[in-house]
Amino acid sequence: MFTLFEYPVTFDLNEILLFTVFVLFIIGFVGQMCYYWLIFRKLAFYKANKSPRQEQAVSVVISARNEYYNLKRNLGLLLEQDYPEFEVIVVNDSSEDDTRELLDFYTRRYGNLKVFNLEQNLNFFKGKKFPLSLGIKSAKHELILLTDADCMPASNQWIREMQQNFNDNTDIVLGYGAYEKKAGLLNKLIRFDAFHIAVQYLSFSLSGRTYMGVGRNLAYRRNLFIDQKGFSSHYKIHSGDDDLFITSVATRKNSAIHVNKPSHTISVAKTTYDSWVYQKKRHFVTGKYYKKGIKKLLGFYSISKFILYFAFIPLAIMNYNLIVAGAALLLVLVSQQIIYKKCAEKLDESDLLLFSFFLDVVMVVMNPLIYFSNFVTKPDKWK
Repeated sequence: MFTLFEYPVTFDLNEILLFTVFVLFIIGFVGQMCYYWLIFRKLAFYKANKSPRQEQAVSVVISARNEYYNLKRNLGLLLEQDYPEFEVIVVNDSSEDDTRELLDFYTRRYGNLKVFNLEQNLNFFKGKKFPLSLGIKSAKHELILLTDADCMPASNQWIREMQQNFNDNTDIVLGYGAYEKKAGLLNKLIRFDAFHIAVQYLSFSLSGRTYMGVGRNLAYRRNLFIDQKGFSSHYKIHSGDDDLFITSVATRKNSAIHVNKPSHTISVAKTTYDSWVYQKKRHFVTGKYYKKGIKKLLGFYSISKFILYFAFIPLAIMNYNLIVAGAALLLVLVSQQIIYKKCAEKLDESDLLLFSFFLDVVMVVMNPLIYFSNFVTKPDKWK
């Protein structure tokens, strides 16, 4: 206690700290509500354009390295799509398994398959960008549709669906790449993480802020790739063949999304935590190259969610404005469930809703741990 102009003033440190935590909690609350109802609602209530469009020829491009078993499972499904004019280009990136022999077999069987075999050490950039560039530049059609060797199209209408949104003003179409549904916590974490990331990039795209796509299911014009000199601006970065390219070429008006279930691809999920964490570490490496405005928006979304959850704990323990804080948290969780439910219906992930709060909290903790682990060790290879 001290005297100021003869009036006693008392400072209670605990009260100040709790008030600060409460202010941070309110910031987190406002932030989360803004993201859910100003941005993520774009995907939740999105209605696709159902007007038929002229079917354009498509080139499907895949980069594969030691993918014999995945190609054996998925390549036939790609080559037998129900579509009038398309080719499938597979660039075999110095595989050491039986990939080359398998591709030779498919080449004899399918006239719409084109194969390029890269010899060992030719791909000195050690990533997907060189083989993808080779495949895209050799494509004979203007519309390029990208996927991975371990991806299965959800239907034989995948190509038809993904090319629907191309028009005179559209250069990029973002699709959804799901993961195979299996039992276990790891599978649910991987699928929820992919779903959560998709809610973000698809909603931002609908808001005119396209910043990424996923190479598992992504389409763009060949001329866009050629005019922008492909991946030349980020060739030395092993990853980023999808998000870094898209963030460099997307404008407010040249992108569209397509999320109908037949347009999805389904990938094999990682089966160990170490392999999944390594994959996420690679993704975080590319994130620092996004445009500043996008990085701030994504950063504040993650920070506000972290603050909301963890600032509530001391408020609840100390019973500080608990009614207000509890009501605010409940309002966020209800909003989250409404938005997630609508988005999950579009992305065929409704089974995750029952566990969404738990999975959300787990990812709030794991994401910063994985992000900061890159300052200690960085991933140094694609595959």
